[in-house]
Amino acid sequence: MKRTTAAAAFVIVFATLFVLGVAPCAAAQDKQCSNASLNGAFAYTNTGFIVAPPPLAGPFAGVGTQTFDGKGNTFASATVSQNGNIFHVTITGTYTVNSDCTGSMTLLVSPVGVTTHADFVIVRGGAEFRAINTDPGTVITTVGKKQFPDD
Repeated sequence: MKRTTAAAAFVIVFATLFVLGVAPCAAAQDKQCSNASLNGAFAYTNTGFIVAPPPLAGPFAGVGTQTFDGKGNTFASATVSQNGNIFHVTITGTYTVNSDCTGSMTLLVSPVGVTTHADFVIVRGGAEFRAINTDPGTVITTVGKKQFPDD
């Protein structure tokens, strides 16, 4: 009889924990993102390494601001260090946000004339994003945080 009571208690505790654990996830899954979920001005840093081509190979770091218009267009300005060489760049591009809050962007970096691609995820209700470059020969990640979260 004690085994049955203990087993029943275990089932009740497990079922309660399962319901408590799944309910918030189910509610979170009801929220969907769109291009409008990524909007406003973000301050960002990126770090990593460029593997190829050899003249560009080396450590990479950058800091800048990036503005998303909520309609799929973006503009940024940054200071980057490529293998110890400092550049001031402007960036224009487009982005697409999926309903699961992931997305991708294509960016044109001037004055160097390089087009780069990244995949990202929106976090903290649109207050931050995380990105990774997807071009061969690059290992660069980016963290962006909304400059004015109340806007």
